[in-house]
Amino acid sequence: METGKENFLLIGIQLDNKTTNKDGQAAIDCGGLWHQFETEKRYGQIEGKLGNEIYAVYFDYDGDHTQPYSYFIGCKVAEGTAVPQGFKSLKIPTQTYTQKIAKGVMPACIAEAWREIWKEDANLNRAYQYDFEIYDERCADWNNAEVDIFLSVKK
Repeated sequence: METGKENFLLIGIQLDNKTTNKDGQAAIDCGGLWHQFETEKRYGQIEGKLGNEIYAVYFDYDGDHTQPYSYFIGCKVAEGTAVPQGFKSLKIPTQTYTQKIAKGVMPACIAEAWREIWKEDANLNRAYQYDFEIYDERCADWNNAEVDIFLSVKK
């Protein structure tokens, strides 16, 4: 299912360097950033959130999913929101997406969903711009979670 989304602004934290899916490195790097986000209680430090969702964004790809990319975790805020010290902002441009849903036990269901996406890659017409997962109330039960994954696609 293709859908368009207007641009929006996030405030959160980002990996210092790009990561890669090679040899499971992204699982280590992205998992570490989630650990930092949770243990440092970053969610509660973001003022002016426009909702309770947490966004995990894959962007600045060097190519396709086999190449390095940047990773960001944050929350949607209004344009013009001040970025607190120790945080970054990320503007997601207006794009067209195809939506996938990861269901099951966290975080394994996310990894499995991405493996399926990579298998389908040639048929998805991916743009490799800004892809993201949205974590909301459907993730409260880690044994039965549901996460929306939006993949940027070429028009």
